[in-house]
Order: sequence, then C-alpha cells, then structure tokens
Amino acid sequence: MPTTLLGIGYMCLGVLCLALGDALSKWLGQSYAIIQIIFFRTLVSVPLVALIAHFRGGLGTLKTRRPWLHVWRGLFATGSMLCFIFGLTLLPLAEATAIAFAAPLFVTLLSLPLLNERVAPLPLMAALVGFGGVLIVVRPGGESFQWGALSLLGAALCYALLMLSARRYGYREPLWAMVFYVVLVPLLVSATLLPGVWQTPQAIHWLAFAGAGILGVGSMLFITLACRIAPAALVAPFDYTAMVWAVLLGWWFWNEAPDLWVYVGSLVIIASGSLIALHERRVAIKARPTT
Repeated sequence: MPTTLLGIGYMCLGVLCLALGDALSKWLGQSYAIIQIIFFRTLVSVPLVALIAHFRGGLGTLKTRRPWLHVWRGLFATGSMLCFIFGLTLLPLAEATAIAFAAPLFVTLLSLPLLNERVAPLPLMAALVGFGGVLIVVRPGGESFQWGALSLLGAALCYALLMLSARRYGYREPLWAMVFYVVLVPLLVSATLLPGVWQTPQAIHWLAFAGAGILGVGSMLFITLACRIAPAALVAPFDYTAMVWAVLLGWWFWNEAPDLWVYVGSLVIIASGSLIALHERRVAIKARPTT
C-alpha cells in the first residue's frame, strides 16, 4: 500500500479513536466531575506513552533541558481538556466537535504575533471565513450560544497554543518528551484536585475510564504515525472525519440531531481548514530543494 494511503488510513483511525474517547468522556461527564475524568484518562495515558517511548528509543528520549516549556505546554493541555469536556457536557457532540475545529484557525491567526511568521493572504482570509462558520454554529444571541460554546472556543484556543509551542520548540526537543509531559502535567494537576471531587466509580464506569485513556493514546499514536509517513498537510484535512463520527455517535447514544445551521457552519469551517492545509502543502512543495 502506498505510504500516502497508509498515512490517510492512520489519520482516519486516529480520529475515530479520538471521537470514541470524546463520546466516553461526554457519557462519564453526566455522573463524574471533569477533574476525575481527566485524572483517569491521563493515569492510563502516562504509562502507555512511557512504554511506547521505551520501545521507540528508550526512556532517555523523555529527558529535557526545558522543563518550564513542558510545564506551560502541560497547562495548555489541561486547560484544553477542562474546557472541552465541560463543553461536551452542555452541547450535542456534533456541535461541540464543530466548534473545536476552530483550533487550526487560531493557529493561523496567532502565527504572526506569537511566532513572528508571515501569514499569506489566502490562509488569513480562510481563517477569518472559518470563524464565520463558527459563528454560524454557535449563533450569538441564539439558544446555542451559551457557556458550552464559549468553553469549547477556550479549548480550541488552548489547543492552538499547544500546537504553536510544538511548532516553535518541537525540533529542539525529543518527540516523546513533547508527548509525555503533555499528559503528565494534567495528571499531576488533576491528582492534586481529585480529593475534593472524588466519587467511587461503578464497575462499568471503571471500564469507560480505562477505555477513554487507551483511546486517547491510540489517537495520538495513529495521528503521529500518519504525519510521519505522509505529508502532514495531506493528511490534516482528514481530521475533519471527526464530524462524521460525532454525528453518528451523538445520534446513536443520545438521539441528538444537529440542525441545518450546524451542518452549514461545519462545512464552512471544514472548507476553510482544508484550504489552509492545501496552501501549507503547496508552500512546503515549493520550499523543497530542486536538486
């Protein structure tokens, strides 16, 4: 199988794992505090990431000379998890997923002020149009515009800051160190706050907590593999297959049926994000040596 098709397959599989993990978190959020959900997700993720790092180069790959960088990245990840799961508990799964798609748009708009990267007119306009799509989904002044929508925008912003920090420092730090501390810091933060919100899980919920953690690592692993064996700009648009899974899972488990405006806004966001990814791919191809 060509590596590009394999990369697309890995990306779709990673997105499926992510969507299933989000559905489990939404379900658990009806009975447990968000802090407890984050604790169990990261409690499963930390040893799995360490195990993968052990087989992918040894635990020495987790060493870092920039501990405070990883603390900040971990706090961005913690904020993203908190805001996203809170939003999941308030909004339908498909609507929450559509709003979360704003993260790549934030990355584009913040590249200039935070990384001093010049943003070409085409991706800049695409990002602005994409935010128009977000407004169509949340409809300020309407019933959908509530704390859940604002929380999900906060999650997208935190995630964008996480990605921008990876872009700036990723080539200076080992890959698995970048991944490991992003799950370790949320584990430590949630463990500190856990005693105040602890509820002993029922038997079926133990499985759900473990499953959410395993699916989180699976999504990270498959998406990383996809970006390693195929151009990132080629596989990135397949991240939007999450919308398909969100609609199906929301309908199946909660009988959620998104209205027309959610679909319209989602299409605008997806088209904008895909245009940005296509532009990045063209720029990358032009930048390759010709010899």
